[in-house]
Amino acid sequence: MVVIRLSRGGSKARPFFNIVVADKRTRRDGRFIERLGFYNPIARGGEESIRIAQDRLTHWRSVGAQASPTVERLIKQAAAAKPAAPAAA
Repeated sequence: MVVIRLSRGGSKARPFFNIVVADKRTRRDGRFIERLGFYNPIARGGEESIRIAQDRLTHWRSVGAQASPTVERLIKQAAAAKPAAPAAA
């Protein structure tokens, strides 16, 4: 099965996570199929804390990839933080 999950990076006490598509059988920080974005839990000030390529996320979900519970929460958080695009008049 293909899953969308977090892969940890960064240094000790400064976590940084990549949101990746990977085979469920591979280890957490091992081989992955595609990187969809990132999550920086300790972003400060003007730093971007989360970015997800929505088009690729939609593609992988359409072919059966399942997101981990944490990634599901981050997807909802990113959607809420992103302001709606203004309608063309």
